[in-house]
Amino acid sequence: MATYHWRPSNLPIPRSVPKPRSCFHPYSSISNHLATTNSINGGGVQSLPSIGRRIRRSHDTVAIRWSPQVRRSTEINCYSAVRTSPDDVAAAERRGTAVQIAIAASATVVLGTANRVLHKLALVPLKEYPFFLAQLATFGYVVVYFSILYIRRKAGLVTDEMLSLPQTPFLAVGLLEAIAAASGMAAATVLSGASIPILSQTFLVWQLLLSAIFLRRRYRFNQILGCFLVTAGVVITVASGSGANASLKDAGIFWPLLMITSFLFQAADTVLKATHVLIRSKLIQGGSVDLFVVNSFGSAYQALFMCLLLPFLSKLWGVPFHLLPAYIRNGAGCFLNIGSLSAGCDGAPVLPLLFVLVNMAYNISMLHLLQISSAVVSCLASTFSVPLSIYAFTLPLPYIAVASSLPRGFISGAAVLVAGLVLYCLTPPQTPSNQ
Repeated sequence: MATYHWRPSNLPIPRSVPKPRSCFHPYSSISNHLATTNSINGGGVQSLPSIGRRIRRSHDTVAIRWSPQVRRSTEINCYSAVRTSPDDVAAAERRGTAVQIAIAASATVVLGTANRVLHKLALVPLKEYPFFLAQLATFGYVVVYFSILYIRRKAGLVTDEMLSLPQTPFLAVGLLEAIAAASGMAAATVLSGASIPILSQTFLVWQLLLSAIFLRRRYRFNQILGCFLVTAGVVITVASGSGANASLKDAGIFWPLLMITSFLFQAADTVLKATHVLIRSKLIQGGSVDLFVVNSFGSAYQALFMCLLLPFLSKLWGVPFHLLPAYIRNGAGCFLNIGSLSAGCDGAPVLPLLFVLVNMAYNISMLHLLQISSAVVSCLASTFSVPLSIYAFTLPLPYIAVASSLPRGFISGAAVLVAGLVLYCLTPPQTPSNQ
């Protein structure tokens, strides 16, 4: 009887391999397999000392060749099963979520700053036609929101029950949004760029008051104090000196009040949306209404009311109603920057289109950030864009006369306002008992 020995020439033999408790050792499993199914001349396997050594049988020796791929995959499967635990998976998920939130928050801050700056820049070429820009943004929202709604409907995220909600609340939402957009555009043409982000923060005060009255929500002391600081900051900026172009005194009292009123309508629109969604979410299957359902129908009715309110809006802008067709035609000519109507429309159509696109991206990013994080994170992201946009208006922006510096009172008021916003946002989650 001849005995043969085989030993791999290029394959390193592991001296010691830790044996995980959660998986079978590859050598023992193969030895068992050979002992039961691979006997030669009726003899069983007597011993299997180690890989690369001979296997003694009754009449012959069976050689086993371990390929590097088999050994490596076996070791990886065993050790990955040991190293992966529920805590590790949860930690990895938390890290991934934190990265997503950080990216979404950074995008929201950048888009929020760009949105505030482009809002003013877009009105430079269309300073005589703010209604046209409002209509352009409104109909752009209708196209984008309904496109996203269609995609989410195909994906099964939006159900027929959500689409069959009563339309009366959406009519009210559209009316409020139309009035807010029209009055806000009209005031923005007169106000300075740096004052717009300051006045826009009155939205927080209006929202707190209206939600406390109609939604019966209760707020913590730091939230109330934060709103008080926001109000104080707005008052300080309005009362700041008139030595710079950024001063609100240069625009008089009517246009700042009109801008503040526009944010009252926006806050009322938000509270109405929250009330409608809260009530309907308790009735539909699944317990929640997709946000794009509310925003899509609200934008559609906003476009409708923007057309129906033309007589009222024409008086607001000082345009006789019978001259509105010519007004819209001239606004389209200025937007396209063609022909004899392009005088004084430098920057169109690039700046208005950029504003519309960035405005849509900003609102969608806010919705996305709100869905993956919390209202506190989205509020802070929006807050950080306020001082950045104020600083941006001190830079040499195109088509805007740059003030050498902002009034001291203006900067002080902005600082008080930002402190109030941060104080309001840094609030722990409310318990069901005090919501």
